[in-house]
Amino acid sequence: MGFLTDWINDWLRSLLVDGILGNLGGLFDNVNNQVGEIAGTVGMTLGAFNPGVFALIRQLSETVVLPVAGLLLTFVMTWELIQLIVDQNNLHQVDTWIFFKWVFKTMIAVLILTNTFNIVMGIFDVSQSVISSVAGVISGSTAVTPGIMATLEADLWLMDVGPLLGLWLQSLIIGIVVIALNIVMFVIVYGRTARRCS
Repeated sequence: MGFLTDWINDWLRSLLVDGILGNLGGLFDNVNNQVGEIAGTVGMTLGAFNPGVFALIRQLSETVVLPVAGLLLTFVMTWELIQLIVDQNNLHQVDTWIFFKWVFKTMIAVLILTNTFNIVMGIFDVSQSVISSVAGVISGSTAVTPGIMATLEADLWLMDVGPLLGLWLQSLIIGIVVIALNIVMFVIVYGRTARRCS
């Protein structure tokens, strides 16, 4: 009778060890693949993601937004110059440095205004560089090597059937949660990327 219980115990143990290794082996591969796809999608430039929309945004920026912003800037700077003159008692007590300060502020404002699109594209380029760097770190640090799996298998064979059953159940639940997270990450990234380019 002891031979039969030992055989059933070994059969259950081998079944659970194989199940745990199968659950954990594919778990990190799915995460690494999803992170790589997300980094590739989010790391795209706006021009590469949708060239037509990017050209339209650039055209609108140069032909509509920039002239309107120029008019607003002209109004604000003219109003500020009038206030400077009025505040200085209609030029009776004038310091010439206030005009140099006004010219300098106007020059900086015009420079920023004319290069706004380039500044925004620079911010996108920096963020894409950071995303590419982070994707490499995440993919490398969560990779499961065959050596890790062999060590885990040796440790699992030392456990009894009860703890192995609990560990198998936990690894199954974690696998389901990771699959759900992969789907959520996919939907969020594509939704935000599509919203960003529309």
